[in-house]
Amino acid sequence: MQTTIDKPVIGITTGDLNGVGLEVIIKTFSDPRMLEFCVPVIFASNKVINYYRRITTDNTFNFSSTKDLTKLNPKQINIFNCWEDEIALQPGVLTETGGKYAVRSLLVAAQCLKDGQLDGIVTAPINKANTSLPDFPYTGHTPFFKDKFGAKDVLMLLFSDSLRVGLVTEHLPIAKVPAAITRENVLSKYNLMKESLSRDFGIERPKIAILGLNPHAGDEGQIGNEEQTVLKPLIEQLKNQGNLVFGPYGADAFFARGTYTEFDGILAMYHDQGLVAFKTIAQGEGVNYTAGLSVVRTSPDHGTAFNIAGKNLADPTSFREAVFKCIDIINARREHAEYTGNPLRRGKIEKEPEN
Repeated sequence: MQTTIDKPVIGITTGDLNGVGLEVIIKTFSDPRMLEFCVPVIFASNKVINYYRRITTDNTFNFSSTKDLTKLNPKQINIFNCWEDEIALQPGVLTETGGKYAVRSLLVAAQCLKDGQLDGIVTAPINKANTSLPDFPYTGHTPFFKDKFGAKDVLMLLFSDSLRVGLVTEHLPIAKVPAAITRENVLSKYNLMKESLSRDFGIERPKIAILGLNPHAGDEGQIGNEEQTVLKPLIEQLKNQGNLVFGPYGADAFFARGTYTEFDGILAMYHDQGLVAFKTIAQGEGVNYTAGLSVVRTSPDHGTAFNIAGKNLADPTSFREAVFKCIDIINARREHAEYTGNPLRRGKIEKEPEN
């Protein structure tokens, strides 16, 4: 990394060129105060940036162009030109072009991250319908980064200031979820969450809740047996090893009664079980984080939003939060690496919250 730059260098990918990605990027970095905290590098082209800059009115978005990451301007937004092609942009329309260049932006930025030229990366939303390309055989960002950085496993972790929710299964059809709720899978995701809460969020001894798979957490085996055969034995074992882990909880009552406020992290069994509650509570300020990587990657918690793309209506709040959280985690990891810790670890026995 460049020794003359003392702020984190953050790579920014465009997402689908016809979605809201470039709009929220421009709105985020139109605030000049953002440059006090990081050096942004947007992987796109001058032409698409200028196109959306005209749509996004009342902005003060000024940039420098570069094709050399050793010559960044730390006092300005940097555009790393990944292509020179003339592109027909159609905001709000799902096109092959929008997906093709979203993947181009992502692949170039990820390689720069892998080469150590970036400190972290923030990815704008893509659409799975137009990114199924020969050079991108993935269902989304999370499996791509897992493969790109050789991680044994990763955890999709959504978080805001008051809530952190990880998923055992991600973009998996609901009919296939029960078969994926194995001891090995749940344990792996739990370990990733525990490690991330410590290394990335500075929580030395995190308190984690595990949700059940079935309604009412199986009702003692009356509504499914995954809780009895997989989750309860695993939770008991983890408790015996000194971990602060509780559950399995019925998801509806867990969130409705506010029990989630008593935990540092919550492990949900499938996508909608965790994310419906998370997005309702986070109110547009959530961030998607890929835990378990050797690098830092965040993204906003929303999609391409084709219905409002190109209309100057997109809210940049979640994207801005994703940038700040990327910076926070980079700094937390540096502090964690430097901290030797107290050999006399402090901790106390926690009472299990009511189910």
